[in-house]
Amino acid sequence: MLHLDVLAQTESIFALANGHLGLRGNLDAGEPFGLPGTYLNSFYEQRPLPYAETAYGYPELGQTVINVTNGKIMRLLVDDEPFDVRYGQVQRHERVLDLRNGVLRRTVCWTSPVGRTVNISSVRLVSFTQRAIAAISYEVEPLDAPVRVVVQSELVANETIPVMGKDPRGGTVLPSSLECEEHQAQGTCGLLIHHTRFSGLRVGAAMDHQIEGPPETFVESQHSPDVVRIVITAPLQPGQRLRVVKFLAYGWSSQRSRPAMHDQVSAALSLARFTGWEGLLAEQRAYLDTFWGHGDVEIEGDPHIQQAVRFALFHVLQAGCRGEQRPIPAKGLTGPGYDGHTFWDTETFVLPLVTLTFPHATADALRWRHAILDQARERARLLGRRGAAFPWRTIHGKESSGYWPASTAAFHLNADIAYAVTQYIEATEDRAFEEEVGLELLVETARLWNSLGYENADGQFRIDGVTGPDEYSALVDNNVYTNLMAQHNLSAAAETAKRYPEVASALGVDAAERDSWQHAAERMFIPYDQRLGVTPQDDTFTQHKVWNFATTTPEQYPLFRNFPYYDLYCKQVIKQADLILAMHLRGDAFTPEQKARNFAYYEPLTVRDSSLSAATQAVIAAEVGQLQLAYDYLGEAAFMDLSDLEHNVRDGIHIASLAGAWTALVMGFGGVRLQGGMLSFAPRLPEQITRLAFQLVFRNRCLRVDVCANEVSYRLLSGAPLTVRHYGDELSLTRTSAVTRPIPPIQAGPRPTQPPGRAPVAMSFICTEAGGRYFGQNLGPKKAR
Repeated sequence: MLHLDVLAQTESIFALANGHLGLRGNLDAGEPFGLPGTYLNSFYEQRPLPYAETAYGYPELGQTVINVTNGKIMRLLVDDEPFDVRYGQVQRHERVLDLRNGVLRRTVCWTSPVGRTVNISSVRLVSFTQRAIAAISYEVEPLDAPVRVVVQSELVANETIPVMGKDPRGGTVLPSSLECEEHQAQGTCGLLIHHTRFSGLRVGAAMDHQIEGPPETFVESQHSPDVVRIVITAPLQPGQRLRVVKFLAYGWSSQRSRPAMHDQVSAALSLARFTGWEGLLAEQRAYLDTFWGHGDVEIEGDPHIQQAVRFALFHVLQAGCRGEQRPIPAKGLTGPGYDGHTFWDTETFVLPLVTLTFPHATADALRWRHAILDQARERARLLGRRGAAFPWRTIHGKESSGYWPASTAAFHLNADIAYAVTQYIEATEDRAFEEEVGLELLVETARLWNSLGYENADGQFRIDGVTGPDEYSALVDNNVYTNLMAQHNLSAAAETAKRYPEVASALGVDAAERDSWQHAAERMFIPYDQRLGVTPQDDTFTQHKVWNFATTTPEQYPLFRNFPYYDLYCKQVIKQADLILAMHLRGDAFTPEQKARNFAYYEPLTVRDSSLSAATQAVIAAEVGQLQLAYDYLGEAAFMDLSDLEHNVRDGIHIASLAGAWTALVMGFGGVRLQGGMLSFAPRLPEQITRLAFQLVFRNRCLRVDVCANEVSYRLLSGAPLTVRHYGDELSLTRTSAVTRPIPPIQAGPRPTQPPGRAPVAMSFICTEAGGRYFGQNLGPKKAR
């Protein structure tokens, strides 16, 4: 049945997207709704950023994703009674997010207030193959008596958006942002073109219909500046059906004229009509067959995690597969949370999955970073630095972080981008990308570190006054994550510049600058606390007073909503994995013993007030042998949205946490690492998972890994022979046969504790919560094999 109390959450869960166009899973009739939403990647409106007191370097304008023209609406009247699930009687209601076919299906049996019963079904699609296109198949059939039905198919701009509340993670609600330039309707077609008032962007939406009904079916059209409506009227006998297939086309531009936009969406619509509904379905299925063929994760022993990870993979695919040199926002195209901004989440948490499953999308996301390089250079100059300082949060390239001023110092984003560049090149050997895009990104980010850091009297290269991943520690000296990632950035820039001397010279790189990067990398200071025998998160972190967890109530989490940042900054309390993330991404900088000690030290201090934390903690917990704890963290990452653990899924799903479910399984229990141009594996399963199998795409090869309790099998599915590492031993793989190796045992220490009340949520509770609302009722799985 339909749960109206979680309607906004389900609209995010059932959203469809392709990286360019996103449709929230709103009901076909448009009402009731939690939060209407139709989004185009990077389509935004500007707004002023007010400050009680301004300061140098604060951005003056923000960028906010806006709800564009809604083409999902299919209103139905049955003998003058509007179909609305709040009235009459809903006999049956089911929605299925079909991960195999890439569609949202809805079936309803409804009895109107005057006793007429009808079956209503709809199938909604956002095309992976025709990125401007969405389509809907809508059918009505009376069951008990003749009825007259009216279907109103609409394009609606400037919908009223409900207030989002005071949570800073939500989006900003802007007043009507679109001004009409063209509206027309004729026959079964309609079109709207608008522009934004301040950002100067133009958007077009067009629709056409194929109608199957009795001979008496009548069609008329209406249009006004914000509404275009095609009205279909038909008398139906029991057993007769009215079927309407609606094709939708969207486009936007900052430069194309109104006539050009008109022609663009009209042409896209023509191609969709030519392909037809069945053709679009076939293309969608073929695209997903390819994706699941090389990106699936199979689990035995835990069907809930199996379902959740496939849901996660599907949404990550939707967020980035057709972005095509646009960013991957933190919420994808599923809601307005965080104003639709892109953060470091993309490079650090999403692109590792994308790089090893559909790597072309990683190249597109990094080409977008390259496209905003001039703005990043300008930002660096504003801050008195060389190179490029990429924005902490943005849509179009300008810094939009006015909420959290300390983010100005979160320079690690620049090294995160560089790390994603090197990982992509290692995984694909895409030398054209390396020369044309990667080198310049590495050079400009390396220049930033050379101008931020300095060499002290002891010959140590220090980076002071920065904010690392842990947002409860700001403006610290020598954040270890930042220093290690900067070290990697500097070395990679020097090595890549040597490989392409002519291109490097054109970028102004000479031997002296290249050597200075390598020198800084070699002398990078990494603090160590000899007294505690652990790596401090920064120079003085372990000297601070520990947060008083005993007097902190469950209602006071997340802490940033209930305590001043100053109080958080001077205590040992961690919002999200920081040093632990460094041990994941730069595991080569730590011994196994250091990893175990560090993990045990930081677990009791980490409150996970961020959805970014659980997956990283799962990876390191698995590496140090805390398999049950890793399993619990996997559950938290996988069910962040399905169980609405952070109570903000209404604003959109958490793409990074969804990617984290894959990370926890593949990099945690699969033990996958990509270092030195080679894949290495150190798998180990918790008792709840009896088998884990996954595929990876690596250097034009597809590799399958099948892990059981005591052994692992590696099989090369396609491509040339490949050498990988299994617990440090090199294995040569060919397509002729699998290679099987035993999994060595590990002796783990005592399970570390977490702050009171902040242990990962028990999987039994998570699955009960998710099961009541989604599993078996609303979320349709990719069929398990």
